[in-house]
Amino acid sequence: MAWQEFNPFTSSNLAAIRYDEDHLLLEVEFLNGGRYHYYEVPPQIAQAFDQAGSKGEFLAASIKGHYRYSKV
Repeated sequence: MAWQEFNPFTSSNLAAIRYDEDHLLLEVEFLNGGRYHYYEVPPQIAQAFDQAGSKGEFLAASIKGHYRYSKV
């Protein structure tokens, strides 16, 4: 996979986010160690997530409940 790391950010809940555009796969790692894959996430959504001021708010509003996911 060709992971693209998100720009550095500070979050009270999220540790890391990366995206594989070839597979439309978004990976979100939480500070508690949980890691999730979100499937069929379009590049424009991943880009908006990368640019969002609050990663947690964007995740809650635009990712969770909108894309199929699994715990890794």
